Amino acid sequence: MSKASIVVYGADVVCASCVNAPSSKDTYEWLQAILGRKYTDLEFEYTYIDFFKQTENLTDHDLQFIERINEDELFYPLVTINDEYVADGFIQLKHITRFIDEHVAIEQ
Repeated sequence: MSKASIVVYGADVVCASCVNAPSSKDTYEWLQAILGRKYTDLEFEYTYIDFFKQTENLTDHDLQFIERINEDELFYPLVTINDEYVADGFIQLKHITRFIDEHVAIEQ
């Protein structure tokens, strides 16, 4: 069974550029619900990082993404799969599933 580590970087406050989009936490929960149903043959590990509150036990990789969010290079929520950038801002399912189909599901 293939595995994928999904990390959602976000905050309680909705991104100013993402008005009317779901919150970061809602995106995190939505991904858990929908990906588990769509990819029954894959194992997912989900992590939510609130970059305003969570400052301990972060990897250099996490810190680089958080720095890019803080510098407005990327928006939140930001989604990575297996440490690779997938999408940021208004998250659309097609970007997530395309990445999984091309990079994770083929490893089976």
